[in-house]
Amino acid sequence: MSTLIVMPTYNECNCLENILRAILALGLDIKILIVDDNSPDGTGRIADALARSDNHISVLHRPKKEGLGKAYLEGFRRALEDKDVDYIMEMDADFSHDPKYIPKFLEAISDCDIVIGSRFYKGRISIVNWPLSRLILSYGARIYVRLFAGLGLSDPTSGFKCFRRRAVEMILNNGIISNGYAFQIEVNYACKKLGLKFGEIPIIFYNRDIGTSKMGALRTVIDAMAIVWLVKFKRFTGSIK
Repeated sequence: MSTLIVMPTYNECNCLENILRAILALGLDIKILIVDDNSPDGTGRIADALARSDNHISVLHRPKKEGLGKAYLEGFRRALEDKDVDYIMEMDADFSHDPKYIPKFLEAISDCDIVIGSRFYKGRISIVNWPLSRLILSYGARIYVRLFAGLGLSDPTSGFKCFRRRAVEMILNNGIISNGYAFQIEVNYACKKLGLKFGEIPIIFYNRDIGTSKMGALRTVIDAMAIVWLVKFKRFTGSIK
């Protein structure tokens, strides 16, 4: 079974090569699609050089920074062009998502449609080196989404995920509208309404050592609150009966 990891990047020149090497060192049937938003630090050029040296790596260049959701959606469309791909993953480039969990995702996806890497698995907080303000923000978003969207997930805002191919096809067919970090909430809600089966695995999330987070606190809260109510009134097509 072939897996493709969609990895958005923006100013990740200091960590990109190391994360790719760590993934490929697992020795699994994995391809990596880097979706770079014209990073000013030259991340796109580094990605191109790595792709030339290893045919497991490919690069999708976007002309400007347009947000995480749009980057993932373009990456998903490109991933589906590869007819050999069975599973598609979301993953950050900064080592906040540890490659060691990838085999656990692929094991769990055997009887699920989507597997989420949970930082709050069964109520246990597994986050390293986050400031208290960001932890409160993320945990509060978790409670809000679980309460008002009815998503019974330990971590509905996690960005470390694995999908079956059909799940990504169904997501794209339902016109995801959100960008930024609300994208994760909308995708999960869409999967629920489409009747897809969830699985969760515990992960430890590591705050990045290099660079700065791209999550703006106030905008994240506003987006998360808004998308919950927008998707509650949205119709989803192609659901599994």
